[in-house]
Amino acid sequence: MSKKIDFVTSLKDMSLTDLRARIQEDELRLKKLEFAHAITPLENPMSIRSLRRDISRLKTELTKKLATA
Repeated sequence: MSKKIDFVTSLKDMSLTDLRARIQEDELRLKKLEFAHAITPLENPMSIRSLRRDISRLKTELTKKLATA
């Protein structure tokens, strides 16, 4: 299986508090990556895009769980 599919299936098992904590951690990591990239270019700038997409997936799953709760 691909990494994305594993990530999405693992989200379904997470609780609301776990999702919120993971979103906060990833948003902080994204800010640090963007800051580091502004100073000196990253070796792999696509990591910023993949992290942004992971945060979006987390927020989508959080919204789904809040709608059903």
